Amino acid sequence: MLQLQLQRYESMRLLAIEIAPLRTVLVSTVIPGAGSGGGRNIKSIVKSHNRNFAQGLVTSGRIPSYNCCRKSKQRHSRVNAANASSGSGSDDPSNSTRQLAVLLEVEGVLMDVYRMGNREAFNLAFKKLGLDCANWTEPIYLDLVRKSFGGEEEMLTLYFNKIGWPTSLPTNEKGSFMKSVLREKQKALEDLVMSKSLPLRPGAEDFIDDAHKEGVPVVVLAAYSKSGENIAKPIIERLGKDRMSKIKIVGKMEVEESFYGQLVLGKGVSSSLDEKLISEARKAAAIEKQKIAKEVASALKLSVDIDTTSSESVKKIVAALRAGAEYAEVGVPDCVLVAGSLPGVTAAEQIGMPCVVLRSRLTSRAEFPSADAILDSFGAPDLTISRLRQLRSSS
Repeated sequence: MLQLQLQRYESMRLLAIEIAPLRTVLVSTVIPGAGSGGGRNIKSIVKSHNRNFAQGLVTSGRIPSYNCCRKSKQRHSRVNAANASSGSGSDDPSNSTRQLAVLLEVEGVLMDVYRMGNREAFNLAFKKLGLDCANWTEPIYLDLVRKSFGGEEEMLTLYFNKIGWPTSLPTNEKGSFMKSVLREKQKALEDLVMSKSLPLRPGAEDFIDDAHKEGVPVVVLAAYSKSGENIAKPIIERLGKDRMSKIKIVGKMEVEESFYGQLVLGKGVSSSLDEKLISEARKAAAIEKQKIAKEVASALKLSVDIDTTSSESVKKIVAALRAGAEYAEVGVPDCVLVAGSLPGVTAAEQIGMPCVVLRSRLTSRAEFPSADAILDSFGAPDLTISRLRQLRSSS
């Protein structure tokens, strides 16, 4: 009970200082004439506010200075020490005291859904609807994905604008037509995944086994899977019952039940918590964002309106990442997200979680400048637990 209470206080403290969206807007701007160097980077304003704000909340007594992961880290350090004595761990003392957790996305990471299933599902949908002239080869599919940035309605619009829409389709019914195609495509994709004809990515199972042997918690994130949990869950089940018992799965329900999810997504919190503390954290975070915006605008002698909000999709991913860290009982900076697409990378950067991208056929030529590393496959020399330890230590 105490552990849960401490976790909740820590999540509330993290919420209160979450002002990271400003960082991406202001990182490269310089205030002229401030300081002997001729300019002061605005990033320092944000850093200063983050630091002072966090200290102020704790010292004022509004939010207790608890470390919710202390017991967890002590427990896992014993596991790591045992591994080290048996020859499976590292002699580096920092590795035994700092616990690592790995968060895995599903689509693009556990399974290359976009390459192996999405295209085939579209073709099955076209066939089901009698669109015999429509057929997406892999080059056509990849070209549409890149031009539409992955938006499926945009892909359909681009394609039918080029080859021609069905002659019997009135212009004002194009929207409902595309919804019908996407509905059939989703059903076809579910059938493909359930049929177990689509393989997991090579090395995924060995990676999870290695993590378990080294005492590294693995959390699989089904909550923000692009195709939905009804696609993500069967993919995860392909790992097998034994392997699934060694990991944690975070879906929409787990996010909502996490303390961060309850607080941020408005699902309600336990009546045993101090509601005044929660209210203080929310108010303080909002006020602090306004302070930073005003200070930056004043320093630049400009009248600006800084958007301190992030998109709804990124907010949901952030909530899932925080919930993942909470269920792993490891602090956010000690988790590493293995992402398959840009939204996960963006959300991880926003909360200071290290992130690596595992390329898929779809993202083979994409760039991820904010990722800590871009890898091609599970296993040496690419994605291994030892490599993630090194990355976490250097971040």
